[in-house]
Amino acid sequence: MRIDLLTAVPDQLRNALDLTVFRRINDEATLHIHDLRTYSEDDHCQIDDYPYGGGSGMVLKPEPIFRCVESLGSSVDEVIYLTPDGELFTQSIANSLSLKNHLVLLSGHYKGVDHRVRDTLITREVSIGDFVLSGGEIPALLLIDAVLRLIPKVLGDTQSALEDSFQDGLLGAPTYTRPASYRGLDVPEVLQSGNHLKIAEWRDEIRQQRTRERRPDLWKQYVAHA
Repeated sequence: MRIDLLTAVPDQLRNALDLTVFRRINDEATLHIHDLRTYSEDDHCQIDDYPYGGGSGMVLKPEPIFRCVESLGSSVDEVIYLTPDGELFTQSIANSLSLKNHLVLLSGHYKGVDHRVRDTLITREVSIGDFVLSGGEIPALLLIDAVLRLIPKVLGDTQSALEDSFQDGLLGAPTYTRPASYRGLDVPEVLQSGNHLKIAEWRDEIRQQRTRERRPDLWKQYVAHA
């Protein structure tokens, strides 16, 4: 997989790439950061301007974005815009994106981007929640992390990713490690039994219980599709 990330603040992203799953990128995935200023058409490398019709804030200009996306060729599968009014990002979306070969992510900034970009270039708009941030860089990093960990050999333990919360619509089961007893708190006996069938049954029961109690919205969807 190849991921190209378009941003107005590339340094913010480069610093974050030394963390977590990004350090594990290998031949299975490549990540490229593009500074929109290098695609500007004016001498001052301007990438934003005042909105037509008045109003506060600045809007990212269309020219640098068009030039950057078009420079990436025809191999692009999805051009994704990170925006508060996009579809809510879910594990299901992460799963589908992990099957793509080439993703382009556009991080919004200031008051967003010229709407002609959204009408013409963008194939999918994604939000990480019903709140507003100062830019789309953090949402982009979250999306990349969620997608890359599903790529074989990137995480190092594919089965672990498949057992994560939300993969089948349920929250994950509690996890424990040694010692078996600590300050009077014991690991459930079934997990120490070595009986893998009973362990699987226990985990499934607990997952359903936790989802029903903590996320009734997810539980409703799970029951509807069961």
